[in-house]
Parts: sequence; structure tokens; C-alpha cells
Amino acid sequence: MPIFSVKHTTVYHYTQPVRFGEHRLMFRPRDSFDQRLLDHALFVDPEPKEIGWIHDVFGNCVAVIDFNGSGDELRFVTDIRLDHTPQHAPDFRIDDAALSYPFSYHPDEATDLTQTIERHHLDDGDEIGKWARQFVSAKGRTETGKLLMTLCYAIHESFVYSRRTESGTQPPLMTLHLRRGTCRDFALFMMEAVRSLGFAARFVTGYVYVPSRDSGSVVGGGSTHAWCQVYLPGAGWVEFDPTNGIVGNRDLIRVAVARHPGQAIPLSGSYCGSASSFLGMTVEVKVVREAGINKN
Repeated sequence: MPIFSVKHTTVYHYTQPVRFGEHRLMFRPRDSFDQRLLDHALFVDPEPKEIGWIHDVFGNCVAVIDFNGSGDELRFVTDIRLDHTPQHAPDFRIDDAALSYPFSYHPDEATDLTQTIERHHLDDGDEIGKWARQFVSAKGRTETGKLLMTLCYAIHESFVYSRRTESGTQPPLMTLHLRRGTCRDFALFMMEAVRSLGFAARFVTGYVYVPSRDSGSVVGGGSTHAWCQVYLPGAGWVEFDPTNGIVGNRDLIRVAVARHPGQAIPLSGSYCGSASSFLGMTVEVKVVREAGINKN
């Protein structure tokens, strides 16, 4: 089992000293059967008045940081080490009743999944739904796993990844029209596409391990990464990274899950000062794979 080390540095720059308001961080990975947190350290400069931890409505770990000082620079550094167990597609076990699409979720599960099945963005012409249905067999039932993998690979192969300096996520319909976007855009687009087919989907933010920065085969490194999960009866929440065409959790480190991207912002906060005081921010993420250690 590989061990990943993550160093995540974010620095805010100002033209003059400003007073810092409350900041919230989602940098701590979720502990689970396939990723186990070994070490976690958070460094903040200037030194905060208090750092508290909470679990949000989705069970994500959120650091709540309060300040009583000021400065012309604000720095957050997180060091993480975790044991990661890769799960490769198509090694997910779907209940027999859900092996073919369409299928229905069990009523008890459907009650909890309702908000992740409903579409969240306007699409009056159902363009995203029409795009998604092209992967459904016209002859009858379609293999569920094959349908979702094909849809994920289609985004990876026919859409162009591009970094964007502006914050936020563009509407899924815009992503369809442009055929271009960031990892967050692609994750949200796939969520809306599978939701149009009746699947439950949620947003994931975290990190991706890039084996070779020179190869260009994996993108989204150097910063936080985003992908989505689709709920499949028997298999549970399965990872789909349309940016890189990854199905399963290979090289993906989950930090937070949410119903929509606005609920999983890695770092947010405020400052007291003029708008012109803000110069910008720099983000650097380094993910390193260490030698694995077998454990009984």
C-alpha cells in the first residue's frame, strides 16, 4: 500500500497590513478504509488566536481559525501523510438489480439520496441530458458500470482541460458549450450529466498524485483537485475523475465531499481593509509517493 505525503501551501499577499477575519480550511483528508491518515500538521502565520475543528453536515473536517492581529501576508501550510489503498476499475461490486441501467434505488436509500439525484442547474433545453443519453443503448438495458465509465472517459477525451485564475465553478451548460474547463467544472458537469440519468452524485475535493509532471498524462496537480462520486447499490460511492479519465480512487486523495462545489471550498475567509489592498494569492501543492509498507 503506497504512502502519500502532501504539502499544501497557500499565501495571501496584501499591499499593506490588514486585519484578518475568520478563515475556514478543508485540508484534512477523510479517514476511511481506503485511506488512513498517519500524520497531519497545520502551520499558520501570523499566529492565530485560536484554531478549532468541526465536522460539517457531510462529516468533513473543517479547521476554523480566528485572528486578533494584522499583517501584509497570511500563510497556511499543511503537511499530511496517509496510507492509501488503490481500488482499480471495474473492481466495484454492484448489486445484481443495479447491474443494468435503468434501475431504481431502494426506497430507504432514495430518501437520503434525493438531494444528490436532483439536478442543481438550469438546462431548459435539457442539453446535458441529451448529451448523457447518447451513451445509453437504444436497444434496451445498458451495463451500468460501462455506461458511467464511458461517460467519464468521453469528458476526458473530448473536453479540454484549462486552468482558470477566477474563483468558482462555471455552469455545467457553459462547460458543455465551451468543451473546456477546470477539474471543478468537469466534476460538476459529470454530476449534472449522471443526475439527468437518475444517478446520485456528489462533488469531491482533494489532491491527485501526478507520477511524472513531464508526462502530461495526469493533470490537476500543483493545486487542489476535484472529481465526483456516483452512488451505486452494493458498491457505494464510486470515484470518477473525468479530468484524467480515472475510475476508482487510484492516485486520488479525498479531503471533502459535498452536494455541490460551493459547499467544499478548500480555503475561505475575510479581511478588514480596502479591496485594493489585496494583491493576490499563491498556491502550491506537492504530492509525493513514498515506499509502501505492508501491514498485517
